Amino acid sequence: MKIAALEGLLFIVGEDGIDIKKVQEILEVSYEEAKEMIQELFTIYSSPKRGIQLYVLGNHLKLTTKKEHSLFYKKLVIEEESILSQAALETLAIVAYNQPITRVKIDEIRGISSGHMIRKLISKNLIREIGKSDEAGRPSLYGTTNDFLDYFGLPSINDLPVIEQKNKEISKSDLYHVRYNEEEY
Repeated sequence: MKIAALEGLLFIVGEDGIDIKKVQEILEVSYEEAKEMIQELFTIYSSPKRGIQLYVLGNHLKLTTKKEHSLFYKKLVIEEESILSQAALETLAIVAYNQPITRVKIDEIRGISSGHMIRKLISKNLIREIGKSDEAGRPSLYGTTNDFLDYFGLPSINDLPVIEQKNKEISKSDLYHVRYNEEEY
């Protein structure tokens, strides 16, 4: 059962991966038990019937696609529309106005996981990893590229339109009332 939980953890953390110590802490297992689960998942994903693999770098784990299938993944990227979706534009705006920014912070602002959208924007060369944060786990920091500026016809990042704050700051307790008490049925 805990191996399934480990697999879920690896899925949730996405490209950021997870440290073995964090796995131990979350799953409440010993280092040896964590290593055994990792080895079992490694064996499972080593099967040619699987499209993903467990990537281990030092004590850091993450799921990645297998290189032998890269031709298919490239076709997917090429076939996708060159027009940006609403979700892509939203993610791109968050990065542009808040750079450098981590994926976790983007997720917090959007209220939804942005890992897939970040990968799409990186593949389109509109954003890129520009460094590592000093936060725990040293997550990647993202920023826009020169292609971003070209795509939107901007001479520099300083030429982004100014966004006016229309809403006053809402406390968490007020947020509950705004979301759930707007209309009485």
